[in-house]
Amino acid sequence: MGFLKRRNHSKVQSTSPSQTKETSSTNDLKTSLQDNIQNVKDSLGESSDIVIREIRIGKGGSVKAGIFYTDGLTDTPALQNFIMESLMLDIQGTELEEKLTAEQDVLTSLKDFAMTVGDINDVTNFDDLFTSLLSGDTILLVDGYSEGLVIGNRHWIERGVTEPMSQTVVRGPREGFSENLRVNTALVRRKLKDPSLWMESKIIGTRTKTNVAIMYINGVVNDKIVDEVRLRLDRIDIDGILESGNIEGFIEDSSYSPFPTIYNTERPDTVAAALLEGRIAILVDGTPFVLIVPALFVQFFQSPEDYYVHTGIGSLIRALRFIAFIIALLAPAFFIAITTFNQSMLPPALLISLTAQREGVPFPAFIEAVIMEITFEILREAGIRMPRTIGSAMSIVGAYVIGTAAVEAGIISAAMVIIVSITAISSFVSPTYNLAIAVRILRFGFMALAASFGLYGIAVGLVALTLHLCSLRSFGIPYMTPLAPFNVADQKDTLIVAPIWKMFTRPRLVNQKDQVRQQDPASAKPQPPQK
Repeated sequence: MGFLKRRNHSKVQSTSPSQTKETSSTNDLKTSLQDNIQNVKDSLGESSDIVIREIRIGKGGSVKAGIFYTDGLTDTPALQNFIMESLMLDIQGTELEEKLTAEQDVLTSLKDFAMTVGDINDVTNFDDLFTSLLSGDTILLVDGYSEGLVIGNRHWIERGVTEPMSQTVVRGPREGFSENLRVNTALVRRKLKDPSLWMESKIIGTRTKTNVAIMYINGVVNDKIVDEVRLRLDRIDIDGILESGNIEGFIEDSSYSPFPTIYNTERPDTVAAALLEGRIAILVDGTPFVLIVPALFVQFFQSPEDYYVHTGIGSLIRALRFIAFIIALLAPAFFIAITTFNQSMLPPALLISLTAQREGVPFPAFIEAVIMEITFEILREAGIRMPRTIGSAMSIVGAYVIGTAAVEAGIISAAMVIIVSITAISSFVSPTYNLAIAVRILRFGFMALAASFGLYGIAVGLVALTLHLCSLRSFGIPYMTPLAPFNVADQKDTLIVAPIWKMFTRPRLVNQKDQVRQQDPASAKPQPPQK
């Protein structure tokens, strides 16, 4: 399997051992608590949301310590009840109080006997200290020690688990991902209670230090694809990652293709289904959209609801999406080609009607279509950006008023308004927003070909589009799989949706081991009751 090699944009600079040693010593924590406190204040500009509390613990307050936390990101009640109270009150009069005075390793004693928090780690340098501090953790430093403790008690106001807005279904789960990475991983874990579901964590962004997680099912996923995902993520060298779209721009195979080669979703059931097929999920902290790789062309026509309804209904809706894709892509181009070059293909009555409508229209069909398409794109974008209470009403009323006025003014023919309206409605049928954008871009190219060469231009454009789609890959997997290369076994979930008991194997090119998902389909098929 040949994987696309990406350029490494990171800058490699040679440093001498003395420079490395000097930088390391400057970055390390000091043994003096006051020096550490002053360094934190200087580095953070004495920011008002950074709270530094100096306390004394041990018998007679012989041990000086400092607690650092970020107001608004830290669970303050837990800090007071389980950390400060344990250090300042609970250990008084106990053996631990005597032990803190006599014990050489105070940090170990505090971690083993005083801290009632589950997540505790060591910190030895300021870089890790600032990352943990600004992530909401509490830092405990003790005078005389060049290391400290990172106590995990992050807590901030966040959006709860709500219904996905971009991928709605009539039947199916209503829960969607949120902006909290740990909540998102928990939603996936709740659906896949498998010890083979592994997760790897990375920090990307020199300034944002965004947490990124990779999830896959060990023993099901293709190990070469996992290695490729790790390689592409490790090559990212940028100061900030704010959304999964930033990650997508770095790791996608073809940056200049209008077709997406990485799937994104905010539905946990979609991610769980992809993991079961052998795919990999990339979760980014701060966004509800999870990336799924590798992504195939047919995957963008699939909706989770296809598998929750009767197979006949699912297959009909799936076929309808492919038909809507063709209409949204080619309807204006076919109308331009037929009315401009190939009028003989129309019935005489229809040709006379169209000719009568276009009488007095000052523009050719191509200019008509471009005007209407651009107008509709403006209305669509305005409807998205405006407040939701008036956005949909504005777009509907605006389209109706402008279309009617344009026809009455003789600028646009009525037939062109109908064609553009059908095209716009068909573009909304796509269950994924990325594919709809690709269709909107290519539609103008086919319109230009139709205006220049007629049906011959559309045919040439379709051949070029097919060649382009067949040349794309998503993390080494052919984009048109299982249509090209054609795979009979995987047609059960391509143009139609086969019954669930027939989907007993995983996609062959995506997954090359542990392909059987269930028992033999003959025995899994529902049997009628015996008389």
